[in-house]
Amino acid sequence: MSYGFCSLSSIPVRAESSDKSEMVNQLLFGEMYTVLDEREKWIKIQGAFDQYSGWIDRKQHTELTEKTFNYNTGTNKLHCVADLMGVVHQTAQNAMFPILLGSSLPDFKNNTVSFDENTFEFEGLTVHGKPADLRTSIVEFAYNYLNAPYLWGGRSPLGIDCSGFTQMTYKLAGLSIPRDASQQAELGYLLSFVEEAEPGDLAFFDNEEGSIIHVGIVLENNYIIHASGKVRIDRIDHQGIFNPETRRYTHKLRLLKSML
Repeated sequence: MSYGFCSLSSIPVRAESSDKSEMVNQLLFGEMYTVLDEREKWIKIQGAFDQYSGWIDRKQHTELTEKTFNYNTGTNKLHCVADLMGVVHQTAQNAMFPILLGSSLPDFKNNTVSFDENTFEFEGLTVHGKPADLRTSIVEFAYNYLNAPYLWGGRSPLGIDCSGFTQMTYKLAGLSIPRDASQQAELGYLLSFVEEAEPGDLAFFDNEEGSIIHVGIVLENNYIIHASGKVRIDRIDHQGIFNPETRRYTHKLRLLKSML
């Protein structure tokens, strides 16, 4: 078994071992993974944060020892970048590059995070652990992504999909939920009415076949923030999401869940 971590701003994770294959996920700086399979130019990985698997370009792989991987995956070690965009300084190469909101800084001490011989300095804002007021914090973190463009497989303010948005918002609040909307819908406890939902709860939406295809975060006063075209705020009622611009329902409500 071998391991690695994202030493770049982000790395696309693809469904197949080809640059032409769709991006199904995205690693952000500092996120670690297990190597499942290797080919000449591609590596199949499974993310440590959500166990989501896919293929990354071998040129973007940075190896990590098992000892460091195991040490840094402790639940109390994860710090997250709280700036929309910050800059890290890779000390050995005297190189600087941007990192994005929600990037990981495990075992972050004295403005420094280390992955074996790779040491990075960061002086921006970070969050660590669960805040005292989870619901308020989840909503505040969600607003950080407002107007981020929709990107299938994306998990950053430069491009994000619906379940990536909910996952990353919860990550910033110190909570781990799965990558896909259908997986997230299996967690938490069921709420009966929209009026019963509180800010920070999740609303799930299905298609004509009954499959969960969309998710968003409930706000106060029957509003929802979700990624559809961009991260936006719309009305929600027992039917679903109502877009005031098009004056029609865009998503059909299936269920509401509280994860808190």
